[in-house]
Amino acid sequence: MRSLLLRWLASLLLVVGAAHALKFDLIAHSGSENQKKERCIRNFVGQETLVVVTATVDGYKGDGMVINMHVRDALGNEYGKPRDIVGESRVTFQSHADAAFDVCFENILAGSRRPNPASRHIELDIDIGADAKDWSAIQATEKLKPVEAELRRIEELTEEIVSEMEYLRHREQKLRDTNESTNTRVKWFGVTTTWILIGLWAWQIMYLRAYFRSKHLI
Repeated sequence: MRSLLLRWLASLLLVVGAAHALKFDLIAHSGSENQKKERCIRNFVGQETLVVVTATVDGYKGDGMVINMHVRDALGNEYGKPRDIVGESRVTFQSHADAAFDVCFENILAGSRRPNPASRHIELDIDIGADAKDWSAIQATEKLKPVEAELRRIEELTEEIVSEMEYLRHREQKLRDTNESTNTRVKWFGVTTTWILIGLWAWQIMYLRAYFRSKHLI
């Protein structure tokens, strides 16, 4: 019963992992600056997290199109720039910081040949953390049983979820502190502005009374 439950859970996790694969068609362009177009897929990753980006591109070299891929994060770190991709291409990296990263594709017309249709089909799969590890190799290296390897994988997935929840809790606390600090500053700014206006009002009354007295109007 336990083995059956573990197999069912493993199958469910496999289906969920497969649901992250994206399929789309990328239209080619001339490559000029005013027509330069990239299609980017964004994802968020924590610091020091293993990421494997696998792109499968149809077509063949010399068909009049060149697919370039660029993997970078929002902080300016670059993790890979494969050029002229055909078939399966993989970029593996360890993230440098807690940041969003982009996987961008560009389809450029090359040579005098003009293909019809001028597009390439791309299948993209992004594995992060425990999903990015080669569990078959780990199982063979450490001589683990299939159930033990799956338990290790589930354990690491659980640890990642706990870590992500802790990160979100820390972000929420930081945002709350920032909100409270902003509210305090706004409150004191309002109080200061009010006292300045009261002081200006009192000064204007005193100035006008002194002016009218000097003119013997009161």
